[in-house]
Amino acid sequence: MELFDKNEIKEVYGVEDILAEECEPDGGDPFEILRAEVESCKKCELHKTRDNIVFGTGNTSADLMFVGEGPGAEEDKQGIPFVGRSGQLLTKMIEAMGHTRETIYIANIVKCRPPENRNPFEDESSTCIPYLYRQIEYIKPKVIVCLGSVAAQNLLKTKLGITKIRGEFVELNCVKVMPTFHPAYLLRNGNMKKPCWEDLQKVMAELSCD
Repeated sequence: MELFDKNEIKEVYGVEDILAEECEPDGGDPFEILRAEVESCKKCELHKTRDNIVFGTGNTSADLMFVGEGPGAEEDKQGIPFVGRSGQLLTKMIEAMGHTRETIYIANIVKCRPPENRNPFEDESSTCIPYLYRQIEYIKPKVIVCLGSVAAQNLLKTKLGITKIRGEFVELNCVKVMPTFHPAYLLRNGNMKKPCWEDLQKVMAELSCD
């Protein structure tokens, strides 16, 4: 796997260990093997309260990927990311960009729902994010849209809030990352939909350059 080979992120997250040879067993679809690994995961306390893991959904060869923080109650029931009210808004955002949920890929920082929809704790995020790295490695998107502070802070290893970092691309191991507002935030703050759309237009322009 070459995506993380030449970047300081290895030192930050220990990706050399994460992407060890055992991550690529012989035979079978590696993406489905990863899904099965996540389904049996008990590495943090979140597994005790989940109904389903929420692995991700969409095109596993997508140029565009969206990353949120973690599943909510409805996602936990269905095992699919972004299916509640914020998911409906995200679908509209995706369609406004000229895509569908089938042409992009959606995943989260953590694969199990934090109780009461709280933000994931640091140990939960750090334990689960290697699965996301492997998804990114397999999918090889050209652009990742980080939805909200939790997703952006964990993926980009920053403590800055989303209002400080949104709207500008950050390069992460040859992948361009665009932090923007979470759909749930947009439902509470409708006046932020315009700046969010401006961020997504930058993503559309970047994808159209290829």
